[in-house]
Amino acid sequence: MSKEYIPHCYNQLMEIPDNLKNLYKHWEYHTIKPNIEEKVLLNNEVLNQIYPMIIERMKIWEAKQQDKNPPYTKDPILTRYRFCNVYRELDRQTIEIHTLLKQLQEDFDLWLLNIIFSRMVCNPSTIKRVGFLNYNDKNNKAVYEKLINLPHPKYGVAYIFPVSLINKVGTKTREEFFCFYLPKVIKQCAEIIKEFNKVSVTEALKKVLPTFGLNFKFHWTEILIDVAYQYPSYLDLYKQFPVGPGSVPTMKGLSEEDPETVCQSLIGLDVPEFPYLTYEGRSVWLSTENWEGIGCEFRKYINLLHGIGRKRIYRLKV
Repeated sequence: MSKEYIPHCYNQLMEIPDNLKNLYKHWEYHTIKPNIEEKVLLNNEVLNQIYPMIIERMKIWEAKQQDKNPPYTKDPILTRYRFCNVYRELDRQTIEIHTLLKQLQEDFDLWLLNIIFSRMVCNPSTIKRVGFLNYNDKNNKAVYEKLINLPHPKYGVAYIFPVSLINKVGTKTREEFFCFYLPKVIKQCAEIIKEFNKVSVTEALKKVLPTFGLNFKFHWTEILIDVAYQYPSYLDLYKQFPVGPGSVPTMKGLSEEDPETVCQSLIGLDVPEFPYLTYEGRSVWLSTENWEGIGCEFRKYINLLHGIGRKRIYRLKV
C-alpha cells in the first residue's frame, strides 16, 4: 500500500445487477457527473493509498457476483478482515431492508416509519417476525407484544443505543420506543422531508432532529441516505454530507480544510482503474456518502495494517 499508485487511462465497468437496478430509484441521478461547488487541493500521497484499497474492495464484490472461488484478493488485510462495500447500496443488510420495504414505497409516511424501525432493530428477520409498524395503536400494540416476547438476540449491534437516552421521551425500553414513540413523531418528520427539494443531508438533519426530539444524528444520517436512495427528489447525495468521527482522520489527511468540504470535493474524482458500477452503460459516480464511508474504511485499513484497531475477522459463509 505504500507504493505509488500509477493511474491508467481506462476504467473497468460492471453493470448493476437487475435486482439492484430495480431496488433503488437513485441510480440515474448518480450517472451525471457532479459539479463541485468548492474545490480543495487534495494530498496525492494519501489518495494514492486510498485508490488501490477501494479498487481491490470493489473487485472482491465483483468476484462474488461472478461466483468465483475464494480467495478473492491477494491483499492480506482485505482477505482477513471485514470491510463495507465501496457503494453502501451493495451491503447485504441494506439490500435486505430495502427489499422488505419495497411494498410500502407508495406511502412515504409509512415507509419512513418502517425504514427507521428496521434500521434501529438492525435485524431484518426480526421485522419479518413481528410485522410492520403503522399509525394505528392497535396494530402497534400487537407488534410490541411480538417484539417483547422474541428471544434474544433479536437486535443487531450496528445501530444500538443506550436505553437511558430514550428515557428522556418517557419510554423505558427499546420496544416501547419503537412501537409507541416512533409512530408519534415520524409522521411529523415525514411532512418536513416531503418539503425538501434536493437538499443536503447536513441541512436535512438540522430540520428533522428537533422534531424527532432526540439527538440521533448517526441514525438519522443513515435513514436520510435510505430516503435519498428511494426518493432522490428530496435529498441530494452530491451535496454536503456529515463526516463521522471514523472518517475524519482520512479527510484531515487529505486536506486541512473542513472535513465536510473535503468529502464533497472528492466526488469530482475520476478514480483511475476503479471498476465503477454502471447504470444503462453509464458510470455511477461515487457520492459524498460513498466517500465518507471510504474515509472510514481506509482508516480501519491503515489501523489494521499497523496491528491496531478493531479486528472484525472475515469468514466465508458456508
